[in-house]
Amino acid sequence: MKRKHYLWALAVALSSLTFISCSEDEPKTPEGEAGSIPEGDSRFIIAASAGDAVYLLTAPSLDEGQITAYQDGLETESSSNWIFYGNKYLFSFQYNDGAQGTGFSYRLDATTGKVVEAQQYTYNRTTTYGTWGENVITSSTNAGTKEQDAQGNYAYYLQFNYLNVDNATSSSGSHIAENFLGNGERVSFAGFVEANGKLYTSVVPMGMSHYGVNTYPDKVVDMKYITNHSGGSGSGQYTPGMIPTTQYPDSAFVAIYSGDSFDESPVIARTGKIGFASGRMRSQYYQTIWAADNGDLYVFSPGYGRTVQAESTVTDKDGNTHELHRVQGQLPSGVVRIKAGQTTFDESYYVNLEEQGNGNPMFRCWHAGGDNFLLQMYSNGVEGMAGTSAPRNELAVFNGTQGKLTVVTGLPSSDEISSFGTPTNANGYAYIPVVVKTDGVPPTIYRIDPATGVATPGLKIMSISSVSALGSLSASK
Repeated sequence: MKRKHYLWALAVALSSLTFISCSEDEPKTPEGEAGSIPEGDSRFIIAASAGDAVYLLTAPSLDEGQITAYQDGLETESSSNWIFYGNKYLFSFQYNDGAQGTGFSYRLDATTGKVVEAQQYTYNRTTTYGTWGENVITSSTNAGTKEQDAQGNYAYYLQFNYLNVDNATSSSGSHIAENFLGNGERVSFAGFVEANGKLYTSVVPMGMSHYGVNTYPDKVVDMKYITNHSGGSGSGQYTPGMIPTTQYPDSAFVAIYSGDSFDESPVIARTGKIGFASGRMRSQYYQTIWAADNGDLYVFSPGYGRTVQAESTVTDKDGNTHELHRVQGQLPSGVVRIKAGQTTFDESYYVNLEEQGNGNPMFRCWHAGGDNFLLQMYSNGVEGMAGTSAPRNELAVFNGTQGKLTVVTGLPSSDEISSFGTPTNANGYAYIPVVVKTDGVPPTIYRIDPATGVATPGLKIMSISSVSALGSLSASK
């Protein structure tokens, strides 16, 4: 059935990208009849949009040629988040601004050579996502309806969805988010990595809720951080009696799970060399922790703590002025590491990203094969990283072993770039969709050599206005 959509949420995906679990194997060229693909062979899958419609396109190569939605695409549901479960399924999730939603999984049909819908799922609000065992998992932090303090304030909870990829069942779970790190603050998760037989997730402290302030008063660093007024917007809204931002902006925490559910108590690794490890766009938390091929976990921080003003004057809706006191971070964008098999940070490893390249802080990143990582950078320095419209039009490659950052060359100029899509890897290269502002120039897939940082234009996607993600699927019947 043909579907039309209003892509109010796709702006999130276009301006700040989406997460994809990348394939390392380049799809083989089909040898069967026209329109069919031998079972087990694969094709690249491209999530794109034209006007108010979303398409999943198939292509045998990203290095050359062109494709169109009319010939090569399945029109499907709008989505702001795309997740590949290996080469088997592609999952989509619509960002619903806090509401419950419906997700879909897709597979590559060997008979038709095109993507087809496989299953539908319902899930709770989601702010981060990934894979774990036989499940696609999502997480968010929400006010609960279970535990209350003496004043009747409910505790915040981490809520989880487990979407089974084989039998299309879904289940949910929760864990109290208050005092998760032992510092009294509520937390959120940002990204999931399966490596070394464990699951790693970045834990982001978010300040103290009313429940936290009342239940753990000894965890309040300074009483002046408790607000006496209402303010903020969206996920940053606060009311009197809260601490709206973290008291620990210059620490990063990683929770390490050894089982197969969030019911267990994880090991918490902490470092004071970088700030919290997460990209941010409104209430979405983007993954900045990735494993190299040898299992070493690299943990990247944009250094967002610096964008917080320690002391400021705010005006409420009634025109009254108030003093707002917060802890301002000091640490720059940086990288630390947890060695494979370890549960603590490698004390000998730290890289300041802003001392290399163009001196810009990072926004988010992806594994680019081996011990290489592709970074999307803010393009106007530290001063230009605040706000949802901050320009992020620079790419760089980071080599973990060498601790070396290389700015990507060969792309359109940063002032011409409109958006990047989420990359994928194949044959030792990273591939990323690039959309420019110039009318008549189609979105293009660029191949990036991690060894040199040189980008080369490849596949052009015609009759399409934007591209949000890349990956590959193996054909099945």
